[in-house]
Amino acid sequence: MTRFPEPLLAGYRSFRRGRYARDRARYRVLAEEGQAPEAMVIGCSDSRAAPETVFDAAPGAIFTVRNVANLVLPYEPGGARDATAAALEFAVQGLEVRHIVVLGHGGCGGIRAALNPGSEPLSPDDFIGRWMKPVATAADAMVGDGTLTGAERQTALERASIRRSIANLRTFPRVSVLEERGRLGLHGAWFDIAEGELWTMDPETGDFSRAG
Repeated sequence: MTRFPEPLLAGYRSFRRGRYARDRARYRVLAEEGQAPEAMVIGCSDSRAAPETVFDAAPGAIFTVRNVANLVLPYEPGGARDATAAALEFAVQGLEVRHIVVLGHGGCGGIRAALNPGSEPLSPDDFIGRWMKPVATAADAMVGDGTLTGAERQTALERASIRRSIANLRTFPRVSVLEERGRLGLHGAWFDIAEGELWTMDPETGDFSRAG
């Protein structure tokens, strides 16, 4: 029988001695009173871009949902089961978060798959290929632009996908209403893994600039 991964147990022991020991009182309050995060972050499943690490978040500070390529699909009442939509519903209507951040990152494998649709799928089911179909049109445009290098296409689509996900957030009636009333802010951000830099999206232009 395979044992529980030792690196994870070592990390847990370090957590108990370090962060938990320092924040013991906060954890107990969170356990007794529940969570009340101000922000929701929709991030990628990639192990290198954990939102709690990027934002150095305290326990209970952000409500996080992660999926391949940090996608938000359009509002579809009665549609297929969608974990991101379920988390969004709870964050907006249950926790009443004040901000939603779509966090992408450099070197995203899901975006790479969308840019290379002819590649052999990882399995006959091709879950990744089917999941990334909503960005296929934008990917085709990037591939067809002969002026861009491969790296430029990758970054451009990562950021275009963030903008698309924010547009899709606005198709959710409650999100749209709260944003119009100034009670909910929608934000885009992109994390450069190699440099450890965060780039935030201008809400007016959609351009990204390095955060200070």
